[in-house]
Amino acid sequence: MKNLKYIILAVLSLSIASSCSKFEDFNTNPDVPTTVSPDMLATQILKDTYRFWNPNQYDFSTANLWCKHTAILQTNPNPYQYYYSYWPYGGFDSYKKLTDLKRMVEFAKGSQAESSFQGLALFLKASYGLGMTLDMGDVPYSEAGKAEEGITKPKYDKQADVFVEVLADFKAAEELFAAGKNFDGDIMLGGDATKWRKLCNAMQLKVLQTISKKITAEQKNRFVAIVTANNLMTGNDDNFQLQYSENSNSTHPFWNGEDMRIYVGVSNLVVDELKRLKDRRLFYFAEPAESLIAGGKLESDFDAYEGVPTEVSAEQLALNNQSGKYSLLNKRYVQNKAGDPMIKFTYAEQCFIIAESIEEGWVTGNAKDYYENGVKAMLRYYMNLPSAASGTHGMAITQAYIDNYFTGAAAYATNGTKTDRLHQIWKQRWLIDFFQGNGLNYSEFLRTGYPEFPLDPATSMNPDDKKIYPKRWKYPTSEQVTNPENYQKAIDDQFGGYDGINEIPWWLK
Repeated sequence: MKNLKYIILAVLSLSIASSCSKFEDFNTNPDVPTTVSPDMLATQILKDTYRFWNPNQYDFSTANLWCKHTAILQTNPNPYQYYYSYWPYGGFDSYKKLTDLKRMVEFAKGSQAESSFQGLALFLKASYGLGMTLDMGDVPYSEAGKAEEGITKPKYDKQADVFVEVLADFKAAEELFAAGKNFDGDIMLGGDATKWRKLCNAMQLKVLQTISKKITAEQKNRFVAIVTANNLMTGNDDNFQLQYSENSNSTHPFWNGEDMRIYVGVSNLVVDELKRLKDRRLFYFAEPAESLIAGGKLESDFDAYEGVPTEVSAEQLALNNQSGKYSLLNKRYVQNKAGDPMIKFTYAEQCFIIAESIEEGWVTGNAKDYYENGVKAMLRYYMNLPSAASGTHGMAITQAYIDNYFTGAAAYATNGTKTDRLHQIWKQRWLIDFFQGNGLNYSEFLRTGYPEFPLDPATSMNPDDKKIYPKRWKYPTSEQVTNPENYQKAIDDQFGGYDGINEIPWWLK
């Protein structure tokens, strides 16, 4: 009866699932499954975790505003562009998947891939906890997902403890993948246990660097040990990403979104930086400004591109757009059903993490090599991206271009200051997430303060203080009803009883 109960619960949670394991095939079979396997659960959970939450053009364009890669050029100001939100709350919905993860592990028991499914469950739990604590501060973690054990009002763990537990779970997941086999149902890395193991190690590096203001000597030693062991990502083939397809259930969220694209401009932060570096990603990201083309510029000229100042009022931006002043988003984003994959973590980001750690003296090595390897990886990524083949404005990235990239402003500032070099690393890391809609890396901006995001108090929509950047999201309002004592304790302990978006969490103090 116990097993039957679990099967029924899992079937309910997979009400539209099919036995297909690929993202492009998922949900195309109308037949209702009569049995549940761990790979079916893995597919559904990964899809629910990493697919963009609401795949339409407006929401996807909104999701890209927070880190100042793009701007909306409509008269109605979008709060995400001006430091607020339509819904300024975090959430614990991801924890609902923990029950299905338990079922996945139970159904894998006795199989050759049992250890890998256990590793996947721990990796996802750690990922959920990491995202939530960066969003809100103290969050439930040690008691999360234990409703079946009678814990329906989980305590909020201190943020410092959450980071410790997340790191422990990523480490344990790596060990489980090391003992595991390749498995089915994986739409992210093709069930390759070796790639998952590398990712678990890389994610530990990311978490440790995220808490660089609070990191302990022991944690630095852990960082060094991971880098020294060198069981890490080795190239773009190891990138953790969700690939879209031609299938109607898994197309890129911005495909066929021309009615929105004409109101999405590329920010001057992006355009000016790529022009300064003579970086051809500019021609992959943007269209030339109509007014500059009319003035005689060619689409292959760097000077034919003009970025949007994201802090200017919506009304003024809309007027400027009508006169063709700005470079809009590249047309390729609405022309390709498959489009660019949703990047979650890349080999390039790993390179930039290690380059920074060398500059900070955490580990020994050549920061220049890591910096250059990271940049080259992203340039090769776009060079080999099928969806970009027809949208390069005659300035395609080639291997010869990559080989000669590191000249002028793009050359690593070996003879400059440490700050100069860190700025180069941080800028390149920021560019990875252009128009990804993937949650982005706003936490990196909060940690480093770079690149410098423009903020104008006259247009800021921050309700508590228009002169500062938000540091977090509020806790979901449901917690005040379903878990009031733990909620109140969390905001009392951290923020003096006020659950506000400008309150500073532990990791930033």
